[in-house]
Amino acid sequence: MASPRAVQQAYSLLAQRYIDAVGSLEHVHADDLALIDRHLRPVSGPVLDLGCGPGHLTGFLRTMHPDVTGLDLVPEFLEHARAHQPEARFESGSILELGLVRAPGSVAGALAWYSLIHLEPEQLDDALTAVRRVMAPGGALVVGFFDGPEVEPFAHKVTTAYRWPVEEMSRRLARAGLVERERVQRAPAGEGRPHAAIAAQAG
Repeated sequence: MASPRAVQQAYSLLAQRYIDAVGSLEHVHADDLALIDRHLRPVSGPVLDLGCGPGHLTGFLRTMHPDVTGLDLVPEFLEHARAHQPEARFESGSILELGLVRAPGSVAGALAWYSLIHLEPEQLDDALTAVRRVMAPGGALVVGFFDGPEVEPFAHKVTTAYRWPVEEMSRRLARAGLVERERVQRAPAGEGRPHAAIAAQAG
């Protein structure tokens, strides 16, 4: 089972390369930014960017809300994020340990943009349950991930990641108490991989 520490170490080794490759909003598809905006702008209260990486999407969320916190395990990402998004807060931590640092029902919205991809299937359930526990009823979660015909690992450039069929991700969300409201699927561009995103609401 992949440990948060192992994932953190793998990203630390390639942090600057990752920041250069995807660490700005110009690398985020306009349809995805619109999905995030539609579902996270309307919430009222604290918003989390879970696995925030270099913090570019945390900054995007900060244009909508005054109370936004980015959470990540990689020190190099947090250093970059604090330097480039000084109006947002950034904390070191794991999604799997979210309940240790946030009170139940204390969060109005959350973004998990490709931050669940390195979790094994049994870990994903734990992560979604942790997110639901800290989210207020009616809160919104937007998840971005690699699409695929079945749940399967593959050799990601950083460390092993998983593809998820959209229907299965939706079922996992529902099982945790997060009901799908909208989805986006997109075929790969160039040498990329199929992309999917789901916006869900806490029951």
